[in-house]
Amino acid sequence: MKAWDRFPDWPPVWLAVALALAWAQKTWVPVASFGPVWADLLGGLLVGAGGILAALAVFEMRRHRTTFIPHRHPDRLVTTGIFSRSRHPIYLGDVLILTGMILYWDAVLALILIPLFVWILERRFVEPEERRLRHRFPRDWIHYEKKTRRWL
Repeated sequence: MKAWDRFPDWPPVWLAVALALAWAQKTWVPVASFGPVWADLLGGLLVGAGGILAALAVFEMRRHRTTFIPHRHPDRLVTTGIFSRSRHPIYLGDVLILTGMILYWDAVLALILIPLFVWILERRFVEPEERRLRHRFPRDWIHYEKKTRRWL
């Protein structure tokens, strides 16, 4: 067993790592500022929106009695509620939270973490999840994929 195999491969863990890196950058390598007030306000709004988005998605998945835990096989394809707007609202919420905290902390150099985090989510979670859904619900998935965007 490799050391990497013991890493808990869940989006909240990846988010926590990205947040820790952003916090470390703002604490130990402060370079610039986004601005006095607008970045704090926008950052707070993004964090709040990300939390609400993720909560709505979890609520909708629980309502349909299917899992929201990555790497598990879902019992149902959820296409209602927030899932009618985005195929991956929990991951979108995570990205909004990271972006909001980077703005709030004035962690200018940490902006590079946003596309890196999205790339990790795409490779580790979104693509495998969509393959499972396509395999498990082939006809429904084709319609859903055409109708609903992956992120926004």
